[in-house]
Amino acid sequence: MSISDNTAHKRFELEVDGHVAFADYRREGNVLHIPHVEAPTALRGTGAAGKLMQGVAEHAREHGLKIHPICGYAAAWLQKHPEFDDLVV
Repeated sequence: MSISDNTAHKRFELEVDGHVAFADYRREGNVLHIPHVEAPTALRGTGAAGKLMQGVAEHAREHGLKIHPICGYAAAWLQKHPEFDDLVV
């Protein structure tokens, strides 16, 4: 599974079995502000939101970006994954 950057809607998306988990973002310079992460009911408990956040973090690293996790889920996920500490502002 890989995420896509839906620039028209300013969100990262992960499609699983026809359902889309997404992370809204606002980019300012080299910082991705993540105000909201959501997985549809059908994907809750499947790990889809975690896979989405991992994809967001990997995208940020690849593109030299930092992450400002405004969303509680995004912040909690990043705290549980210290390998991405260098990305958090």
